[in-house]
Amino acid sequence: MSNKLFVGSLSWDTTSESLRQAFESHGEIIEAKVITDRSTGRSRGFGFVTFSSDAEARTALDAMKDSELDGRQIRVDFANDRQ
Repeated sequence: MSNKLFVGSLSWDTTSESLRQAFESHGEIIEAKVITDRSTGRSRGFGFVTFSSDAEARTALDAMKDSELDGRQIRVDFANDRQ
């Protein structure tokens, strides 16, 4: 299991801070980051939320999957490590 969640289908308006706020009631967050395009700075529509424990990440996943954030239904899953 992992303590890092992938969050997809984000609104272009979602920021790293609003992503953190959406998930912080489910546990201690180490990092919340919306991934942006290097050249334009615009959101790429996904991000990652890292919790201090696997259990908190599982709780957040169960609570937030298929929920709505900034007017869009988001996708939440455990993050896969890069190969």
